Amino acid sequence: MSSANKPTAAHLASVDHIRNNPKFAELVRKRTAFSWFLSAIILVIYFGFIAIIAFNKAWLGTPLSASGVTTVGFPIGVGVILSAIALTGIYVYRANGEFD
Repeated sequence: MSSANKPTAAHLASVDHIRNNPKFAELVRKRTAFSWFLSAIILVIYFGFIAIIAFNKAWLGTPLSASGVTTVGFPIGVGVILSAIALTGIYVYRANGEFD
């Protein structure tokens, strides 16, 4: 590490001051809890989809209509992808507003 990149004593003191601030600790706790909550939601969605594939594959292959070729599994799969995008957007929105 070059001497230009070494943290100074004032910098280290600032870092310690921020880390010891109760408001910062609360912010980190809220952010962590929120990210785990969203992670749990997406895991339930993903594993639910995989469970349907594992235990009821025939239902996913059922056509949406009598004359159609699109199956039930297609919109559900798209829903899984869109839910991941939506949850990411929710996290980014809240992170940029409350956590930033």
